[in-house]
Amino acid sequence: MKMSRALLAFAAATALTCSDPVPAKADPWTRGFVVSSYGYAFRYGGRAGFTRGTEIEPGVDCPHGSTNFFTDSEQRRSTLARQKWYSQQEIDWIVEPPGLDQIRGDTHKVRGKVFARAISYRGYKRGIETYVNPWAAQDPGQPEVTSRIADGFNLDGKIGPNDFVSPDGEKGIDNALYRAWGCDAPWRGNGNATLALRYDTAMLDGLHTIVIRISGHQDPMNDSDATVEIGNSPDQIVRDARGGVGIDYSYRILRSARYTKLKATIKNGVVETEQVEHLHTPRMAYYYDQTGDTNFTKGKIRLVIAPDGLSATSLIGGYRDWRDLYGDASFGGSSTAGAGSLDEVYHEDHVALYYALRRNADGMYNEKTRQYDGISTAYRMMMSSAFVVDPDQPMTIPIRAGNEWRRTVFEACKTSVAKGAEALIPQDVPPGCREAAYPYLEGFIKDLSSRDFILKTLDRPHYPDGVGLDLCGYPIDDQGNRKRNTKYDERLETCIYR
Repeated sequence: MKMSRALLAFAAATALTCSDPVPAKADPWTRGFVVSSYGYAFRYGGRAGFTRGTEIEPGVDCPHGSTNFFTDSEQRRSTLARQKWYSQQEIDWIVEPPGLDQIRGDTHKVRGKVFARAISYRGYKRGIETYVNPWAAQDPGQPEVTSRIADGFNLDGKIGPNDFVSPDGEKGIDNALYRAWGCDAPWRGNGNATLALRYDTAMLDGLHTIVIRISGHQDPMNDSDATVEIGNSPDQIVRDARGGVGIDYSYRILRSARYTKLKATIKNGVVETEQVEHLHTPRMAYYYDQTGDTNFTKGKIRLVIAPDGLSATSLIGGYRDWRDLYGDASFGGSSTAGAGSLDEVYHEDHVALYYALRRNADGMYNEKTRQYDGISTAYRMMMSSAFVVDPDQPMTIPIRAGNEWRRTVFEACKTSVAKGAEALIPQDVPPGCREAAYPYLEGFIKDLSSRDFILKTLDRPHYPDGVGLDLCGYPIDDQGNRKRNTKYDERLETCIYR
C-alpha cells in the first residue's frame, strides 16, 4: 500500500513536470484615438453625389426630401399671416422692406434679419418670444424619417413596433432622434450635411478635442476584460499636410465632468462597452458657449477598429434629454440673430423641431408629468490613431475667460425653455440671448428708410436700462446702445459680429 501511494505520487509529479507549461499572462496594452468627426448618426437615403442647387433629393429616408421652410416670399407671407395682428400691408413690408434697393451692402442679409425678428414672435398672443417658448406657437409640422433602417442600439432590450432595424439586421434599434430630425435640411446629406460639416470644422480648427483610450491585458483585437475611456483633451488636434488629422500624436485625457470610464469586451476588433446609467462625453459644438457635457442615460459605446489599428469608427447611444437637444440646436453659437436667423438661412423651423422631439420622446419617463423626458439617440464618430496619456498633474478643462459670459447666457436660455415647457407659462428671454436679432438689428438696418416701421411693428425683448447685453456682453439701454463709461475688458477682443 505504501509503495502504491509512492508510485502514484511519483506519477503525478512526473505528469506535472512533463505537461505543457502554463501560459504567461499577456502584457498590458493600450490603444488611443483622437476624434476627427462627431455628429448625429443619421442615414442618408438618397443617391450619393446628388446635387441640385441647395436641395437634397428625396430618398428612402425622406420620401419628400429635406425640410424647405421659408424658402420663398409666398411661404414667408403665409407664415406671417397666421399672426392675426399683422395687416396685409405690414406683412408685405416685412417680407420686402421698403427702401431695400437703396441701401449699400447685402440686401439679402438685411431681408433675412428682418424676417428672423418677425418669426421670433409667433405665439398665441403678442409679446411671447417663440424660440424660448416654442410650445406657445403652432406646430408647423416636421417631415419625419419613414425608413425602417437606422444605426444605433437596442437600449431598452425590447423589440417594439416603432423600432428600427440596423444595417446588419439587428432588430429593436432605438434611435427616435433620427426619426424626428433626420429630414431636417442642414442635417441631411451624404457626408456633406451643412451643420455636420460646421461642427467638425470647428473641432478640427481647435475649439475642443475628444479622445478615446482602450486598454486591456489580452490582445487589442480580442480581449474579454478591456476598458474604454472617453473625454476631452486640452491639446488641439494636429493636422497633417493635406489638412487631415495627423496619425500617432500625443494627447492628454482629462478626468472631468465630460469623462467616463467603462468596462468592455473586444471580439475581432469590435469593442462593445457595458451599458451604464449615465455616460458623460463632450458635447457637440461649433462655438465655445456650446461646449459642455453630453449625458447619455442608459448609454453605451461600440467601436470598430481598423485591421491596421490606424483608425476606428464608433457609435455612442443612449437617451438624451430632448429639452437639452432643442436648446443646444436653438441657442448654441454666437448667432447675432438667434434661432430665427438659423431658420431663415437653413430652411428649417426650430418650432417644428421642438414638437418632433416631444412627439418622439421614448425614454426617461417622468412620473410627475407622465411624459418622457428623453429621446433615444445615436452619435457617430470617426477617429485616428493617437497616443492618449494622463497629464503629469491633475488638470481642469481650459476656459476662455472672455467667452464665459456667453456660456452663462446659453445655459440660461435652455433653462427658460425647460421651465416654460413644463409649466406652460411664457418665459422672458434672458439678457444676452440674442433672440429676435436684438440688439443686432437696431444697428444693422440704420440706413434702411423703413427702419422706424420695422422697429415699431415687430416685437422684440425689452429690458431695463443696463440689464440687456450687447453682442460683446456689455450692458446696454433698451434701444441697444452701450451704456456710457462702460469699463473695458477682454470681451471686446473676443466679440464676434456677423
